[in-house]
Amino acid sequence: MNLNTENRMLKVIENLDNKLTSIRAGRANPSMLNGIMVDYYGSMTPLNSIANITVPEAKQLFIKPFDRSALKNIEKAINESNLGIAPNNNGEMVILTIPELTEDRRKEYVKMAKSTGEEAKIALRNIRQEDNDKIKKEELPEDEEKLYLEDVQDLINKYNKIVDDKVKEKESELMKI
Repeated sequence: MNLNTENRMLKVIENLDNKLTSIRAGRANPSMLNGIMVDYYGSMTPLNSIANITVPEAKQLFIKPFDRSALKNIEKAINESNLGIAPNNNGEMVILTIPELTEDRRKEYVKMAKSTGEEAKIALRNIRQEDNDKIKKEELPEDEEKLYLEDVQDLINKYNKIVDDKVKEKESELMKI
């Protein structure tokens, strides 16, 4: 039971990591384009599966599609996403130049990181609640039940600290100029 609980909590942390890396910190990072879907021959396709994304320098991303006919749709998808970066199409690739973050934008991203951390903590609490309910249904001897409940609480404390650390790390990354 405990191993399953820990695996589920690890998945919450993985999900948190993915969400935090998609919050940009003023540097070019291909993961900031995760989740952008492009209309490719009538079906919505992830951007990273129809183009190579490279980082030639700290403030630029080059998006070179495998099929040049997708350039306009890639440009459109980036414009429609909430990246706040204007794509530049040179006929061969789309170039994104990442602007410096303003103080307000940084604070907004910090708020996003904190709320993402809070969502992760809620997911962890839900896992704890489900496990506590399972333990109580087992009709174990009182001292054994108490031990299992304490184990689950120890796990939640451990993973809540991991969430806090990751959010703090992202916050300092965002506020660094």
